[in-house]
Amino acid sequence: MIGVLAQLERSLISERARAGAKTAQRRGVKFGRKVKLTPEQIDHVPKLIDKGEARQYVADLLNVGRSTLYRALVG
Repeated sequence: MIGVLAQLERSLISERARAGAKTAQRRGVKFGRKVKLTPEQIDHVPKLIDKGEARQYVADLLNVGRSTLYRALVG
């Protein structure tokens, strides 16, 4: 019996959380991680690499990891 009540309470909590998230999205709240690189930085990266700069140097210059740099170049 206690298990059934706990399950019911958990489903109510989930429903309220989803409703709150939908309301926040309608208000314009952004979810997820913040973007590390600006569009200007992403445009500048290929120019630096074409000039012969090492990818690790460019990543250090922009204060991001190499994998973040690669993801920005692909996307």
